[in-house]
Amino acid sequence: MKRILISFIVLVSFFPRIASAEDTPSAEALLHQMGEASHKLNYELSYILVKKNSIEPFMYRHSHTDKMTLSHLVYLSGSMREVIRRNDEISYLEQGSKPFSIQSESIVAPVIPLLHKDLVPLKAYYDFVSVGRGREAGSPAQVVRIVAKDGNRYSYIVWIDERSKLPLRTDLVSRDGDIIEQYRVVSYTVSEQISGYMSKRLGEIELPKVLPLSSSLQEKATWSVNWLPNGFKDINFNRYRLAMNQRAVESQMYSDGLFNFSVYISEADKLSQKEQSVRQGQRSLYSYIQGDYEISVVGDIPPITAKRIADSVVFRTSVVNSEGK
Repeated sequence: MKRILISFIVLVSFFPRIASAEDTPSAEALLHQMGEASHKLNYELSYILVKKNSIEPFMYRHSHTDKMTLSHLVYLSGSMREVIRRNDEISYLEQGSKPFSIQSESIVAPVIPLLHKDLVPLKAYYDFVSVGRGREAGSPAQVVRIVAKDGNRYSYIVWIDERSKLPLRTDLVSRDGDIIEQYRVVSYTVSEQISGYMSKRLGEIELPKVLPLSSSLQEKATWSVNWLPNGFKDINFNRYRLAMNQRAVESQMYSDGLFNFSVYISEADKLSQKEQSVRQGQRSLYSYIQGDYEISVVGDIPPITAKRIADSVVFRTSVVNSEGK
């Protein structure tokens, strides 16, 4: 009789685990829910960015209505800095510097990397793997790995809040499994009141006018990159001169929807280094001299990938000349 009772208890305790596992959304579904929540909810996140030798605190608010999407990033240490997004207009304000606004789809600043990202289309280049439950900012979370299918880019581990579906922690991981940097939420609020507060404070204030983007003197570069990691596409080409020395520069940005990098081509001079490779956090720089030109690759990719991209650059005609004014 005792054996039967014990068997029954074990069996009953096992069934909830099965049901719980079956009710847990797939990794792909969780990432989709995270993207929807980070865009449509009204919320405030207080978080820290942890790097090898530093910890920086930030506060990020976001609201969304049918008429307007507002985001507000505030740096909580050092000089006063903040970034305001109003639909597709991004304004950068920093103490001691002239504020400016540009038209862009995303904020270039330390915002939690996976916010507002539609990651599902990236499944051709990344594997989405559920690795169980965790706890961040005092809340239970589902943990998902976003693993690059090749060794040419970084990967992420993200802790998704089970209630709000917002990301509470993201770890950027190297090809060797080392953590490069972490974004960790320490407290958060989801409330409709945030929308009213944001609209009242940011919806009507006067911000710097959007800077006109300088038009390129040619639609395409006269050089090409013969090797790119799978999924990366060119998204923006520009041609300009450096203010400090008037050197002409051509740049082409590439993105796979998760990571970005740019290729820069300029005339080599006495200050150009024969070769250099630097990595700071997720950002890598590799440059070298080919003939009369300096080739540089800068972006959120491993140094070895940046070098391979730079080595694949091929010149078709004279690249940077006196026309690039």
